[in-house]
Amino acid sequence: MGEIEEANRKAMDILLQAKPVLKGIGVAGKDIPGMTKTTILHAGPPIEWERMCGPMRGAVMGALLYERMASSLEEAEELAASGDITYEPCHHHQTVGPMAGIVSASMPVWIVENETHGNRAYCTLNEGLGKVLRYGGLGDEVIQRLRWMEGTLAPALARALELHGDIDLRTLIAQALEMGDEGHNRNRAGTSLLIRTLAPHIASVAESPAVASEVLGFLAANDHFFLNLTMPAAKCSLDPIADIPGSTVVSAMSRNGTEFGIRVSGLGGRWFTAPAPEVDGLYFPGYTADDANPDIGDSVICETAGFGGFAMASAPAIVQFVGGSVDLAVNSTREMYEITLAEHPFYRVPVLDFRGTPTGIDVRRVVETMIPPVINTGIAHKDPGVGQVGAGLVKPPMTCFEDALRAFADERSS
Repeated sequence: MGEIEEANRKAMDILLQAKPVLKGIGVAGKDIPGMTKTTILHAGPPIEWERMCGPMRGAVMGALLYERMASSLEEAEELAASGDITYEPCHHHQTVGPMAGIVSASMPVWIVENETHGNRAYCTLNEGLGKVLRYGGLGDEVIQRLRWMEGTLAPALARALELHGDIDLRTLIAQALEMGDEGHNRNRAGTSLLIRTLAPHIASVAESPAVASEVLGFLAANDHFFLNLTMPAAKCSLDPIADIPGSTVVSAMSRNGTEFGIRVSGLGGRWFTAPAPEVDGLYFPGYTADDANPDIGDSVICETAGFGGFAMASAPAIVQFVGGSVDLAVNSTREMYEITLAEHPFYRVPVLDFRGTPTGIDVRRVVETMIPPVINTGIAHKDPGVGQVGAGLVKPPMTCFEDALRAFADERSS
């Protein structure tokens, strides 16, 4: 066995043995390593305020209003551009965030631990769809919802989790895939399983029946709530392979609405970027592709870990949300076996005779076959303050993979 094959075998053993477990809910400023009161984390590769896209700028300004660091949009924009705020990728702090991915110090976060390897990952709680912060949505309703999540939702969930104990997310994701989810843009089964797990405890620990009803009603109305658990589950599964010399396995993919970026295990923390692509999708009434921002968000960590778009065959109904056909969903999963190194032993696809999902993107195979990873995603409006306008499918730029493979070859020949 050659050096690269041995390194990839090691990486895949680590990835496939990962066991993500929900440990509780914390606060970003206290629990996420390296956070400060003036730190704002964002999705994707590193980016400064001047190059941020509209929805990311809107989410940053919304976070500053939520943190009461600004009292108006004008003040928030001035502070955001002042140089007094430190912007860093979620990925650099063991964190992931959907769409704009904005995380500020007061936000409640899920704490997920990879029990096999002892590392943790973090993610905010999901706000729902439409005009929400992660899509760059602004307005009193967005800020008030975030404050309700901080003051009511998170404490109720934290107490319920303390009463229940740890939740094995690997098992829940596996069950959800067998119930029609793919773990990225369809999370109806996962959310339902989570509610079923926590509802009796929420009813027991809520401050009042009215609070219990409010919390359970919010969860029941938000089919995407489980997304913010599949993402840190994927992140903590992948982080242990982030720096294995000689490995060509992709350890992260992400986008900030301006650039798409990947990291490769054998190349450590280096980002390989290219302009973020446009999304081919379905739009909400009144919106068209002219309104759309290019691809954005950390949620592609799901595909990197072997589900999401890679498991679309498990979720034929997803095409009603992102476009395409049932055949496209099934064929997309089949094609991903061409660029991956293993089949996941826990995440399985019923329609493919319970074959394990294609897992472990090999940058060599992507370049050799010219098959890009398949990704399904939401679509944010290009202007700050609007929010979500649709959902669809996107192909990452091949340049990222070609540049990474070239750098890999250069490093080995030097």
